[in-house]
Amino acid sequence: MNLFRPNTPMKPPSSAPLRSILFGGLAAGILDAIDALIAFKWVLGFDPIPIYQFVASGILGPKAFQGGLATAGLGLAIHFLIAFTAAAVFTYAYRRWHGIRRHAVVSGLVFGVCVYAFMNYVVIPLSAIPSSPFSLPLFLNGIIGHALFVGLPIALFSASIKPQPPAFSA
Repeated sequence: MNLFRPNTPMKPPSSAPLRSILFGGLAAGILDAIDALIAFKWVLGFDPIPIYQFVASGILGPKAFQGGLATAGLGLAIHFLIAFTAAAVFTYAYRRWHGIRRHAVVSGLVFGVCVYAFMNYVVIPLSAIPSSPFSLPLFLNGIIGHALFVGLPIALFSASIKPQPPAFSA
């Protein structure tokens, strides 16, 4: 029952933002994982297990590389946690700022580049991930890949949200 209007049923909260986060995060996680597998195989010759052990090394340090499938699985779980978190951040911003809604595609592409920069210049340096030499092909792939495969799908799923009117009016 609505406290401000007796006898008016309250609407349940919309599940559209949760669907946006779920599907945007899932799409970004899958597309970014495929991109990483291809890029790291092509540039460095890495197989999938060391790639995701590298991600897990952010928490476990160098011993992640000795953990086999278990630490690779942890790395993959971390990868998807980051993708869902990015989707939640963009969805939150999308619902609050008109400019992002008006330019969802461009906003998504820029957001993807921002995710790349935040991960590589804030998160990774603060983690236990061992430093690695700079690679121009991986840098360019990271910028372009995060724009197209992280930011864009998250933005497209967020754009599927219809703005909701307030549940009640005073």
